[in-house]
Amino acid sequence: MTSSPGGLAVGLDLGGTKVLGVVVDAAAAGGPLIEEKVATPRGAEAVVDTLADLGAQLRDRAAGELGRPATALGVGAPGLVDRGGTLHLAPNLPGVVDIGFAAVLEERLGLPVAVENDATCAAWGEHERGASRGHDHSLLITLGTGIGAGITVKGEVLRGANGFAGEPGHMVIDPDGLMCPCGRRGCWERYASGSGLGQLAREAAHAGRADAALALAGGDPEDVRGEHLTTAAAGGDGQAKEVLARFGWWVALGIANLVNLLDSDIVVIGGGLVSAGDLILEPTRTSYRELVLGADHRPTVPIVPALLGGHAGAIGAALLATARS
Repeated sequence: MTSSPGGLAVGLDLGGTKVLGVVVDAAAAGGPLIEEKVATPRGAEAVVDTLADLGAQLRDRAAGELGRPATALGVGAPGLVDRGGTLHLAPNLPGVVDIGFAAVLEERLGLPVAVENDATCAAWGEHERGASRGHDHSLLITLGTGIGAGITVKGEVLRGANGFAGEPGHMVIDPDGLMCPCGRRGCWERYASGSGLGQLAREAAHAGRADAALALAGGDPEDVRGEHLTTAAAGGDGQAKEVLARFGWWVALGIANLVNLLDSDIVVIGGGLVSAGDLILEPTRTSYRELVLGADHRPTVPIVPALLGGHAGAIGAALLATARS
């Protein structure tokens, strides 16, 4: 799949707390030409209205400020999105269940609309204009409150039979492990997400193995968060670095499983935790080499930070919509 030439495209990245909207040139490299951000409301009807209003605003701004029409609109949504653009399940969007976003937005905006999983959109944004450009078999992992993923195979997005591919956060890696909000135990994201890092930090604080992070949190182990740990590690604290090394092992475990399965040629790490940089990436790389099958007998797979940051999902949504239109 390659981006089709011509026209501007609107991309909307729907999150649990905000919606980021951009206008991009689908035929020219570069970042957003216009962007807007609004809060995500609660309830299905309000979410649809917000997407329609923001999409219309960006469509009109493209015509007015850039003098060119928007030819397509893409939406990245968190959860299970089918090939027809219906969002079936979104745990971080209460009440948003089985909503046919594509059909509704096409009717209201008069544009071709494509709706995809948000991590799939981010993966395509990085593939086209970011860290995985030039790699046809890429894997993007988003480490935030949970874990999402987007996959490219032979230079095309992997959607799966129903469009639901890319939910490795719910791979069970310990059947007797921590309870996950999805109702099962031992899901990868319970250990390798921002929530997982916070859990590890509190456990270390209770055990007397995170004194600097505990001090930053005010002295109560239950108040220790992942950011306290990364701040302490950035300041050179050895205890915090040890906890981050353990966290990197959990991240690497899932990545190694995915590379064993997919034989990806690059792994891009996105999401909020990537801001910690090498504090997380270096122990992840080290543990990955210990965990992946045949590390000494296969090409090295780079594990790199995303380049597009918070714009990846919206840019990817716009580009995917253009490619479909």
